[in-house]
Amino acid sequence: MSNPSKTPQEIVNDLNSAIQVVSDQQASKEKLEKAQQDLNENLVMMKSILCGSEQHEPQPEIVEQIFEEVYNHNLIFIIVDNISYVDLEGRNDFAQIFTAMLKRQIGGRAETIDHLMIKKKKVVDLVEGYESPDIALFHGKLLRECIQYEPLAKLIFHSDLIFKFFEYVDLSNSDIASDAFDTFKDLLTRQRVLCSEFLNKNYDRVFQAYNRLLESENCVLRCQSLKLLGELLLDGHNQTIMTRYISKPENLKIMMNNLRDQSRNIQFEAFHVFKVFVANPNKTKPILDILLKNQQKLVDFLSNFHNDRSDDEQFNDEKDYILEQIKELRG
Repeated sequence: MSNPSKTPQEIVNDLNSAIQVVSDQQASKEKLEKAQQDLNENLVMMKSILCGSEQHEPQPEIVEQIFEEVYNHNLIFIIVDNISYVDLEGRNDFAQIFTAMLKRQIGGRAETIDHLMIKKKKVVDLVEGYESPDIALFHGKLLRECIQYEPLAKLIFHSDLIFKFFEYVDLSNSDIASDAFDTFKDLLTRQRVLCSEFLNKNYDRVFQAYNRLLESENCVLRCQSLKLLGELLLDGHNQTIMTRYISKPENLKIMMNNLRDQSRNIQFEAFHVFKVFVANPNKTKPILDILLKNQQKLVDFLSNFHNDRSDDEQFNDEKDYILEQIKELRG
């Protein structure tokens, strides 16, 4: 490794120089290899300064200098913009650096969040990284770190790009689609107040797209989407959303179709949404009409529904309760 006693200024300057070379399409193979090595070595040094090592704790004075140099040179934005030229090892090191920088607070101020807010569009544009297979998983990793902080999550909630997730979670590349779903789930469950505001403001657009996921031919996606919907509807912050969703007969029909799916996992997750329709004491007439029309069929079906889950007391208690509610329905 190169000189381990480099100053923070030297590390940041060398990173800038290495990035310029690795992103230069005209550079020779030898120059590219040398620059990639320099890039990785300096990222390791920076990570060691910020996170420490088994032998050394982070030194506050040196850490402060690194932050100052990174901010002054806009290094975070430069690396993210050129991440397609950084190898996997370098990307993983930078992701750890990014996480460490986000966590840092001085006097109650989250310095790196303030720094990122200077170029808000750069944060939001991370979402579109899912359209580039080479950088999709890296962008997903950074996005999930950003989502943990309300100011950064709010940028995404207030951007139209958030609706792109409904496309990304169903991409043909299953690794990217799965990563996009993880990010989307984090967005909707980690920042619950922001999520509730977003769902209320965009109800029709969101659930028109969401219901397509619940009818997807991709069984894994459908199961994940049912499970997430159950979490969202039962979240106390989303009371208004739940009331609105369970008042619509088309939504109940989707759940009843999923209850009869061949996949037992889909059946199980659909039940946990279906029960919300049945348990609602203030059912709308269209909902009540559907349940009454199918009353005996539902009783017969649920009486034999996942009876092998005898050790799942909560599920069995809920199923018994829902069965009784259906039996007692009157027009």
